[in-house]
Amino acid sequence: MDMPTSQSILTPLNYLRRTAAVYPDKTAIIYGDIQFSYQEFSARVNSLASALRHAGLQHLDRVAILCPNTPAMLEAHFGVPLAGGVLVAINTRLSAPEIAYIIKHSGARFLIVDSELAPVLRDVIDDLAEIQLVINVIDPVAAGEPLPGPEYETFLAEADPAVVAWQVQDETELITVNYTSGTTGTPKGVMFSHRGVYINVLGEMLETNLTAQSVYLWTLPMFHCNGWCFTWAVTAAGGTHICMRRMDPAVSWQLVTQHQVTHFNGAPVVLSSLLAEPTRPQRLETSLTICTGGAPPSPTLIEQMEALGARLIHIYGLTETYGPHTVCAVQPGWQQLTLTERARQMARQGVNYVATDPVRVVDEDMNDVPNDGETMGEVVMQGNNVMLGYFNEPEATAKAFRGGWFHSGDLAVMHADGYIELRDRGKDIIISGGENISSIEVEQILYRHPAVREVAVIGVPHEKWGETPKAFVAVKEGQTLSEDELISFCRDNLSHFKCPTSVEFTELPKTSTGKVQKYALREKEWQGHDQRIQG
Repeated sequence: MDMPTSQSILTPLNYLRRTAAVYPDKTAIIYGDIQFSYQEFSARVNSLASALRHAGLQHLDRVAILCPNTPAMLEAHFGVPLAGGVLVAINTRLSAPEIAYIIKHSGARFLIVDSELAPVLRDVIDDLAEIQLVINVIDPVAAGEPLPGPEYETFLAEADPAVVAWQVQDETELITVNYTSGTTGTPKGVMFSHRGVYINVLGEMLETNLTAQSVYLWTLPMFHCNGWCFTWAVTAAGGTHICMRRMDPAVSWQLVTQHQVTHFNGAPVVLSSLLAEPTRPQRLETSLTICTGGAPPSPTLIEQMEALGARLIHIYGLTETYGPHTVCAVQPGWQQLTLTERARQMARQGVNYVATDPVRVVDEDMNDVPNDGETMGEVVMQGNNVMLGYFNEPEATAKAFRGGWFHSGDLAVMHADGYIELRDRGKDIIISGGENISSIEVEQILYRHPAVREVAVIGVPHEKWGETPKAFVAVKEGQTLSEDELISFCRDNLSHFKCPTSVEFTELPKTSTGKVQKYALREKEWQGHDQRIQG
């Protein structure tokens, strides 16, 4: 049967177009003393798209952006795809070589950079021949020294703010490429489509009750899975974005009170820092919904959040699933449970989002494990909210989708009620404070030290960060090496959040074939813990 010709392309650009038409005078963005209505937000997005096209951006050209959670970062999520480009939002905590690799690998021809972050790129910018134009976002709060190129506000002011003709030709086209740590240590570009984002947004709105009355505080970095797609979801709902340059517990609570914030997201370590803030309110004046992921919420975290009057939602996902993919949907009877029992239920990663397909837990032959809450298998996903693949990496993509399902690398059990619960990681990824760290990448750096003979890095429990890298090192004969010296060596060669927080000098346990038994190291370090997922 022929498809109706009246069908339109599914793209999140539709969401801003609708909200600007329905709520033109409603406040879209608040950033310090700066406020934009949805009409103004839309006009700025149009100007950005128009300016990029005028500067030579072609269909599906990549545009890299290195910015904190400011209006420019939010505008780029709409302006770049409106121009027909593909947004590459870069982790602001990475080192210059890591950022340069992402720019080169993605082939980005344009770079939007906050001038406070420009010094990171100053030593490598001359080697980035791919970059055709650098656009500097200069913030009076933290001006910094811009790179050669136009200033962002001037770039917009000289462009036409009229509605830009859409360049999106197919809903399966790329809208963003998000780089995530791979098990080999080399970042991989996760490809999102317009269609995938559009559908993911509907899930975010339904699962977290985003409405036109919502006020969302940007505690979660927008570079992280495009802010779990809330850059588009809050806009779709017609809510208000409260932008914040960096996560600061005291400032966060001030903004929550000042603007009657209704939603924010963050890893457990972020929530713990907020709860530890002396100036936090004893009781919230309005309802507050908080999404947390990366580690199960502890009974203490649940108790303290409930005492504040907040609603805690436990979600789970990966960059490869556009951020959140499952939710621990709260059952009506759970409120009658004790805090410990309720925490045990809420610690599970749960069931698929309303907009995603059900997840499976499978054995090595792709058979579903029993729903007994004990048999472990790998979590696999498929559907509209699973990435298109890894950018320019067909072999890695094929491996990730073996058997027709995306393999998460996370090990879980399936409970009788259909809720999954993560127990361990099957891949060499450590999640510390919400940041992905490849243990192999850290090992490769450690091997560069002339005194290191053998090394293995694993994630170990950490009170503040959930888990952090620990290095087990065998030193070459006749050499001496201290823990401080080795950690300092790492800090000179890696982003600081990736560096080991402790080093143990020892002979490494191995199989009969000489392979290092990381599981034996994990057994010792995680003794007494039911789960080996705390990041």
